[in-house]
Amino acid sequence: MPIVDEPGPRPDDPFENLVLDEDFVRGADVKEQSGRARMLAARWKQQPPDPEPWRASADRAPAPRRRFGRRPKPVDPWGRRRKRTWQTPVFVVLAAAVTLAALNVDRLNGWYEGRRESSALPAVAPETASPTAAPPAVDPDTPTADRPWAGSPAEAWPSGANGIELPPAQALGVFDRTQVAAQLKAVKDYLVLAHLDPATLAGGTPAAALALLDRKDRAELEAALAHPTAEHDPVVWLSRFDPRLAVPVTEVVKVLGRTTFESDGDRGVLVHTDYTYVYALRPGPDVGRAPASPAAGATARPVGWTTAGGDVRVEREIVRRQQDFRFYNPARYQVQRGKLVLDKGQSAFGNNVCTMGSGYLVTSFPGSAEDDGPSGAPTGGPTTDPYDRRTPLEEGDGGCGALSRT
Repeated sequence: MPIVDEPGPRPDDPFENLVLDEDFVRGADVKEQSGRARMLAARWKQQPPDPEPWRASADRAPAPRRRFGRRPKPVDPWGRRRKRTWQTPVFVVLAAAVTLAALNVDRLNGWYEGRRESSALPAVAPETASPTAAPPAVDPDTPTADRPWAGSPAEAWPSGANGIELPPAQALGVFDRTQVAAQLKAVKDYLVLAHLDPATLAGGTPAAALALLDRKDRAELEAALAHPTAEHDPVVWLSRFDPRLAVPVTEVVKVLGRTTFESDGDRGVLVHTDYTYVYALRPGPDVGRAPASPAAGATARPVGWTTAGGDVRVEREIVRRQQDFRFYNPARYQVQRGKLVLDKGQSAFGNNVCTMGSGYLVTSFPGSAEDDGPSGAPTGGPTTDPYDRRTPLEEGDGGCGALSRT
């Protein structure tokens, strides 16, 4: 049998000590794809898949993101950044303002005069006590429709209902604080309707003011309105002008004064009011009507009724009224709840003709027929300042005297 030579030494095996454990598999540099991955790769070579809606296409660059909502700065056609300046819009606004001012020179002058007038005197607040000093002196000036308060201390007074400021209410006698507050409000409502309401001032019937009064006082005032006489003239209770003779140039009425109240013992509550009202008026169509001839029917107007600039001259009428209102204790008296009972009252009319009884306040326009003759002449009363509120009105002060100013 053949003889077999013994083999020589075997070469070293590099995998002799290799252990195919889990660490070896995880550390492999090349990993074989799964069967599904190889299948999809072969299919996508022939037919690429459509991009999914939530994934951007590979060839589309991501859109730039804004930081803090800033917009890209504008550039001109040459790629240079445009500079934003504040001068351009300001110049546009100024140019528009100059153009409007040029087209409304008269209104601009009126606005300027109004501002000048309103700033001539420091504003006066409603009174909280009886004044101890005389009203300030004001440079004389001619009032016009645009500047009705020129030359008057009333220029700085409150306007309208703002001048009627009620004191804080408090319980008195049988009335609690809420009831007293309602009584004070009713008094103010009456003062506004009787002395400030444009319809009343224009000569209308003050139905709303009448509705606030007690049955007896209402009947008395209605009778005076229907048949005015010197003894029963409705202007004792309210302010109204005959539109044929005087026309308010503004609905603004200047008002200064105060309201106080006190307990009247078992009788109830007594409310005191003391206010001065200043009205600005121009002559009505029938003032000074004096035809040049019966056929012509022309109207002659005094030269003094116009200012140097041709504007209609405005006259001011100054009316001071002190009026008490009584609220009776309903447990002791038969009353109409919520109605006003008029108590003592006094009035003084500045720049009004002396003759009363027409049912209207008749403003004294210089040179008018209504102010001519003995009936319109002063009756020897003292010269007074109608704006001076330091002393109370006394019964019997109705004499017709001269005024130091209007």
